[in-house]
Amino acid sequence: MRRTRTRALVAATAATTLVGGFWTAAVANASPVPAPESDVIDKYEPGLLRAMERDLGLEAAEAVELMEFQADANITADRLAKNLADEYAGSWLDGAEALTVAVTDAAEVAEVEKTGAEAVVVDHSLEALDGWKAELDDVLADTKGVPSFYVDVESNQVVVDVHRGAKAKAAKAIRKAGIPAGAVSYRVTDEQPRTLIDVVGGNAYYIGSSRCSVGFSATGGFVTAGHCGRVGATTSSPSGTFRTSSFPGNDYAYVQVNSGNTLIGGVNNYSGGRVNVSGYSQAGVGTSVCRSGSTTGWHCGTIQALNATVTYAQGSVYGLIRTNVCAEPGDSGGSLLAGTLAQGMTSGGSGNCSSGGTTYFQPVGEALSAAGVSLITNGGGGGDPQPGDDCSDYESSFSGSASSGSAYAHPSGGYFYSGAGSHAGCLDGPSGADFDLYLQRWNGSSWSTVAQGITPAPDETVTYSGSSGYYRWVVDAYSGSGSYTGGYNAP
Repeated sequence: MRRTRTRALVAATAATTLVGGFWTAAVANASPVPAPESDVIDKYEPGLLRAMERDLGLEAAEAVELMEFQADANITADRLAKNLADEYAGSWLDGAEALTVAVTDAAEVAEVEKTGAEAVVVDHSLEALDGWKAELDDVLADTKGVPSFYVDVESNQVVVDVHRGAKAKAAKAIRKAGIPAGAVSYRVTDEQPRTLIDVVGGNAYYIGSSRCSVGFSATGGFVTAGHCGRVGATTSSPSGTFRTSSFPGNDYAYVQVNSGNTLIGGVNNYSGGRVNVSGYSQAGVGTSVCRSGSTTGWHCGTIQALNATVTYAQGSVYGLIRTNVCAEPGDSGGSLLAGTLAQGMTSGGSGNCSSGGTTYFQPVGEALSAAGVSLITNGGGGGDPQPGDDCSDYESSFSGSASSGSAYAHPSGGYFYSGAGSHAGCLDGPSGADFDLYLQRWNGSSWSTVAQGITPAPDETVTYSGSSGYYRWVVDAYSGSGSYTGGYNAP
């Protein structure tokens, strides 16, 4: 997961502070930003909002408020994770009400609270919990009667799911591994996760007589679940070939499609339209998410845990996102989104969309990295720049010099008005540095990030399709210093 600093972005042309996870600004050298009637709801597809109303009981305005809050709260949590380092013990969201961050040192409470988040002091750091969970991967993976286990940041423990009669065997293995008893709890369950590939028919892609769901478009093809096909297997609708595949252990694959197939930076909402994908960034525990799959369409729920291990009949898979979103066979490989940000691809689970259940997802970033490809965003291009990208072809340009830890808003006035349509931005940073590019929109009271390029490289490209309003680009010197140039197109 990409982490960013806890301190606020400070722009040369704007006095910027972090309040409750939002970047807010009083722009210098310009008249105050007008407060146009908020139409932020327009950037979310009706199909997504209807699914959240059905599954989460939220009206459209409530769903938008929730997604806007959670997107910014997750950015705040990522920054705190970086800044708190060894004292960080995880974070979670309570709907649109609060972000809670756990720390192991009471001296860090003030650091958390100054961002607007709530702080709790716990015994175990996230690093320690992840370490013990990794030990369980060695001693419990593929153990009969232990279908899954994961780090639960709210209880500050590693939770082990066990079938009736299997707890003693699991506890013995855990004691033998030397893991503190107080760091582990057990949940008795009848669930037995399975992969979701064996239903035929519907709007999907096919591997012989089997059906799976496309995850996300990526450079030259798409990412999906690894259990859907081995390297060399061919697909139809669209036609292509599995170039990478990892299962078990992981559950990701990349399919290179044949010429003539058009790659779209969006996800089918099964209501006659698409949800645009603006990028990818790992969301935290408690974040509301929605899944798209070719058997059951759109369904929503929340993230329950990260870094979960699940044991299927074919073997164990590690590092998964655990959710209470339902899924059924044929949904495998399908898309998991937090708002417009890609999260992962459907791996498997238990239950169904009549009675509910638990579903696990392979994080999308690992799949992209393994294949060496970039996510296709709603603007139609990859979110990651290629070496040597030239930003000179953009309609408007900007430049500056930044030292590590600083950030600058562009254009020089701090914002510009745009009609509805596609935005595109490009950043060419100094060699050896890690510079990031953000597109922010004024929502009537604060600046909110709507798209971002946060790869470890000095160069970034960002595309975004949005409604009319006031926007600005922000260059963040995540690490390293030097001069940069950039450009952007507005609708």
